Amino acid sequence: MTMINSSDNFGFEVTSTVPGGRARTGLITTPHGTIETPAFIAVGTKATVKSVLPETMAALGAQAVLANAYHLYLQPGSDLLDAAGGLGQFMNWPGPTFTDSGGFQVMSLGAGFKKVIAMDTVGITSDEVIAAGTERRAHVDDDGVTFKSHLNGSLHRFTPEVSMRVQHEIGADVMFAFDELTTLMNTRGYQEESLERTRRWADRCLTAHAQLTAARADRPYQALFGVIQGAQYEDLRRKACRDLEALGQDRPGFDGYGIGGALEKENLGTIVGWCADELPEEKPRHLLGISEPDDLFAAVEAGADTFDCVSPSRVARNGALYTRDGRFNVVTAANRRNFGPIDPDCDCYTCAHYSRAYLHHLFKAKEINANTLATIHNERFVIRFVDEIRAAVRDGHFDDFRRAFLARYYGSRH
Repeated sequence: MTMINSSDNFGFEVTSTVPGGRARTGLITTPHGTIETPAFIAVGTKATVKSVLPETMAALGAQAVLANAYHLYLQPGSDLLDAAGGLGQFMNWPGPTFTDSGGFQVMSLGAGFKKVIAMDTVGITSDEVIAAGTERRAHVDDDGVTFKSHLNGSLHRFTPEVSMRVQHEIGADVMFAFDELTTLMNTRGYQEESLERTRRWADRCLTAHAQLTAARADRPYQALFGVIQGAQYEDLRRKACRDLEALGQDRPGFDGYGIGGALEKENLGTIVGWCADELPEEKPRHLLGISEPDDLFAAVEAGADTFDCVSPSRVARNGALYTRDGRFNVVTAANRRNFGPIDPDCDCYTCAHYSRAYLHHLFKAKEINANTLATIHNERFVIRFVDEIRAAVRDGHFDDFRRAFLARYYGSRH
């Protein structure tokens, strides 16, 4: 067992490992409770998981929620959350909270990609990548990023120091250093420049974090995770890990690490594995932005501890629902007279009380409750699924569980 504490109320303990592998279970201790890992961190971008109450998320088994610094900075303002007592107090969530740095939204919205950084990059290489039909809203320089609000076009600037101040005011238990998000379309040369820029920003984040922590000593300690970039390049990913760890040689370093950036799906496990090999075993590793079953298995096997993704709630609002037999769309005609549950193996409130036919009707009628009931199911499905992965790692049958689950979920596709 290994234990590390950055303060009296934050730490990480590895509780079990897979012999000869990287998969592991653990406990992250925060001022607002512990997180058993591997764990799925539900995304509440604007201090809410869309269409469901925080109390509902707790009932679904969510251990923590992640909010977005960019969105909360723009609306209602991080100073307001600070005055309210922090994110958890503001949204009536008693458990652990995370915030991302705002970097993903600044860069992706700035290039017009909204929630997705394009992964289909065959034959495309460009350092000026931008989505079709949009204007560039973000401009990066060595000091920070100047960007236009997607809400009203107003001009703003994020630097590492601004990101740290905003995240301290939001008050989450776990924060992420400000980094530059590149896409797989960027050239190798730009990736190298960006990696060094992100390293310098990480250095500045640690300095600002220490100053803010001292100035706000009456507040609970907030952990800071460094963010690993490097796109699809093994040498850059490994260098990023070593560089960020080295920043803590003569001072308190990062409390954990986030593995970020655009990833090709088929290389996800390989990239996480490179990082796990380089990063200290006694610190938690968070993989940003995944929730599909095969990705989660690959990430856990490669050594990731926590994950977040907006996808379960976003696709739910479009009628796409998870089951043990794969994902389907409840709005199709086949479900109009199906009076069974979404998934007979699911223990969520929606499956216990409502039929596919009823959800089909709600979506067709454009009733708000459609979003609520669908989101309840999808969030519970992913949370429970990751709980089962954790139990499988702990009990020594991870490989068997993965084979059986994926065989049923994807059928002949896996």
